[in-house]
Amino acid sequence: MVVCGDDGLARRLATELRDVYRERVTLVVPAGSHAPHEAVGRWTVRSLGLHGRVPGSRQAGRPSPEFAGSRDLRVVEAAEPDEDALVVAGVAGAAALALVYEDDDTNVRAALVARRLNPRLRLVIRLYNRKLGQHLEELLDQAAVVAEPGIDLSELDSSTTVLSDADTTAPALAASAIAGTSKVIQADGLLLRAVERTPPGRGQVADPGLCTLALLSATAADPAGSEGSDRSGDQGPQLLPDDRSVAAATGRGIVALEAMTHAGPAAPGRRLTAASLPVASLFSRRLRWSLAGIVAAVTGLAVASWLTTGDHPLHAAYITLLDIFAINDPAVDEAPERKTLQILAGFVGLLLLPVLVAAALEGLGAFRSATALRRPPRGLSGHVVLLGLGKIGARVLARLRELEIPVVCVESDPEARGIALARRMRVPVVLGDVTEEGVLEAARIHRAHALLALTSADTTNLEAALYARGVRPDLRVVMRLYEDDFATAVYRTLRAAHPAALTRSRSVTHLAAPAFAGAMMGQQILGAIPVERRVLLFAALDVAGHPQLEGRTVAESFRPGSWRVIALDTASPEERLPDLSSTPSEAAAPHARLVWDLHPGYVLKAQDRVVLAATRRGLAELLGRRNVHASGS
Repeated sequence: MVVCGDDGLARRLATELRDVYRERVTLVVPAGSHAPHEAVGRWTVRSLGLHGRVPGSRQAGRPSPEFAGSRDLRVVEAAEPDEDALVVAGVAGAAALALVYEDDDTNVRAALVARRLNPRLRLVIRLYNRKLGQHLEELLDQAAVVAEPGIDLSELDSSTTVLSDADTTAPALAASAIAGTSKVIQADGLLLRAVERTPPGRGQVADPGLCTLALLSATAADPAGSEGSDRSGDQGPQLLPDDRSVAAATGRGIVALEAMTHAGPAAPGRRLTAASLPVASLFSRRLRWSLAGIVAAVTGLAVASWLTTGDHPLHAAYITLLDIFAINDPAVDEAPERKTLQILAGFVGLLLLPVLVAAALEGLGAFRSATALRRPPRGLSGHVVLLGLGKIGARVLARLRELEIPVVCVESDPEARGIALARRMRVPVVLGDVTEEGVLEAARIHRAHALLALTSADTTNLEAALYARGVRPDLRVVMRLYEDDFATAVYRTLRAAHPAALTRSRSVTHLAAPAFAGAMMGQQILGAIPVERRVLLFAALDVAGHPQLEGRTVAESFRPGSWRVIALDTASPEERLPDLSSTPSEAAAPHARLVWDLHPGYVLKAQDRVVLAATRRGLAELLGRRNVHASGS
């Protein structure tokens, strides 16, 4: 396995492949990337061979001597993933390559070179650009045909998977900041909803719903406890417990599977919005009422003229408009009723003039402010304050708006990636450094429901959380933190200082790495659900070739703490969808079927495809090395 990257995701992914899947890994990093906070798992920077190096002392692409004979991990320093670097990394004989640079162009160029070096290579590419990702797979398949004419792509164990760490982690980050919002995994028309539940009373067990996916930490309410730490032993979170463990875990919260329903295309709503009624966004409510009143007055005068003069209704309306705009002859020789109506029409015309001027000014002001950032309304409350509009923040903002959650953004860089998205969605944005006094107050933090700190700097997120807690002690806080030990210390400190408030920490690389690692192993990872600082994976898997599943009943295939069959794809192999995580078309019938509709005694057959909930180690054990090429990369 070869991993190429320039940030923490590459190091976390290398750890995942080595520790969980027991693969031999080559890590390609830029020369001199030896920042202490970028240590991989339990290895220090020194153990990775990156400590104390002088950039430029060796040629780019030359393998590190410390790992020249290592069977588990070696590091190659290269300024960029060019052909020389990929050759030294062993891409020509590798089973899979992950390109996780932050720059999309770098990943695309390296993917084309890698496909030429090894047409049978499994590629996992990190891309932020969704449109580019949709067409990249076809492009790389064509590149494989060019590199090896006559190759049959359908018979290869190669594939191209395009993933985004922002898209992978955005639902989990958004769900962490919203009370009652479930974590959802989609699998061909099935929505797997996971929710946190607390026991109804002391010494009681929480309602398991359809099944219990995880037990939360017994120390979650203890200021001395550490949220999601693997060092907590039996007191820490337990993934996929058996019924006996759940029954014995009285007083502990759980993550339960709440519902599984068909996710067909949503019918378009008929609710009128500002987008369908531009008048509502251009003119104020008071002005619209004034215009409505004048229209009613004109209609009334036209009807009165029609009834009193006996003219045709259209002619009566025409005469009334001429009177309103003062372009009709005076009704000197007309009947008294006609004179009265003309005077009233002139009075309505006087009222119409200032209303038209106000409408013109309001419309001009609306067009001028359409490109400007909105300010938080004075009466706003119950909203989410989103700190940081980079790649991750922009995706989380889009997710929150899909859920119709009110958001106020805080960003120090006016050229940040998510500023244009916030402007397009008409989301209020406060421009300023969150560490400066008054910035969070401008975002109405004292009336907010939650703070979601998603900048790339752990210290900035922590400082914002501490300041927000000083303004409102019971505020829900979710921070993006990279380092596990630092996150544990922060959690303990904030829990001790504010025991009644909810504090959560999430690592983007920790949430995204399992999906990238699973794709490198050739498995279709449908999604990941965070359980405190651990991750539960959902994957689609063919039963054939797995003795732990084939020929066993659904109940017998369940291994506590490792994996559990959640659903079964009942479609025939030739009719199965290649991507279960996509939404089926409107005409397509859902193929998946609830395990509980079948019966726990259902025997899994070789031709079946199942949806599994699994831990990372459990999935690695289930896969074994069946997807690794003979080269043993």
